[in-house]
Amino acid sequence: MQFLGFTLRNNLFVAPMAGVTDRPFRQLCKKLGAGLAVSEMVTSNSLLYGSAKTRRRANHEGEVEPISVQIAGADPRMMAEAARYNVDEGAQIVDINMGCPAKKVCNVMAGSALMKDEPLVAKILDAVVKAVPDTPVTLKFRTGWNREHRNAPAIARIAEDCGVRAIAIHGRTRADQYMGEAEYDTIALVKTLVRIPVIANGDITTPQKARFVLEHTQADGLMIGRAAQGKPWLFREIAHFLSTGTLLPAPSNAEIHAILRSHLADLYAFYGEDTGAKIARKHIGWYTKGIAGAAKFRHAMNQLTAMDAQLAATDEFFLSQAANERILYEEAA
Repeated sequence: MQFLGFTLRNNLFVAPMAGVTDRPFRQLCKKLGAGLAVSEMVTSNSLLYGSAKTRRRANHEGEVEPISVQIAGADPRMMAEAARYNVDEGAQIVDINMGCPAKKVCNVMAGSALMKDEPLVAKILDAVVKAVPDTPVTLKFRTGWNREHRNAPAIARIAEDCGVRAIAIHGRTRADQYMGEAEYDTIALVKTLVRIPVIANGDITTPQKARFVLEHTQADGLMIGRAAQGKPWLFREIAHFLSTGTLLPAPSNAEIHAILRSHLADLYAFYGEDTGAKIARKHIGWYTKGIAGAAKFRHAMNQLTAMDAQLAATDEFFLSQAANERILYEEAA
């Protein structure tokens, strides 16, 4: 797929998720089938550029290109500066966050709160596009502030007029948070109104749902977020289904164990052992969700603070799964 001057393996995008889409997760999703991954949002406050958190979020060493970095803020000048800073740090695409519904973001009129102020949206987009004229700028937003004010069509037109090169739309309003079901009619409407690529996002959890959303919206691509937490192979499953119409077999527990082990190694290396162990707990929980005995395992895992203890417990859990599978197979035979 050709996208903003880059050749992507497909039209499947990893949604930016705070605390999730760090470099290890982005690299893993790309390895397992995603065409592009957007970083977790980076603040536009220059006072925080030197913080350890911001430096990690701007770290793209060894990452498969293109590098897409999301910035968040409400001040046009600061957003322009943030765009230039991240391009200098290696960003090849600058994405603007107008989709995050979190209170701590919206309370400072950033994220999806910006959708309430269309003139400010235009000023921000214009400032960022002009700040990095040689770098594509994209925008992620929601269908509206609430269900009575679904102004995504207006925001999309503003974005196109300002020179934004592509947009991604989450099929919920800010008021919906992540509750209820995503709706795709608004995304389909936007697709008929603009000439730039439109990426559909929200509740894309299976290969079949992916095909439905593509057909319903006629979008140029799909953005997948929470459904890939603990299931990064979802991208290869969707890609295979869209290209062949057939479903790949679910990964075995042995493969899940191997993928998780590799992910943990990257987390420990990226964050260091102490912070890496804290970050790892939620990922281990996501990977093991739905496996027999996982609830008890996750409770015990949450008490472990050392890398070695986490790895040992993870290995023991998956080895016990393999042993139980052998017993069941032998009994059935």
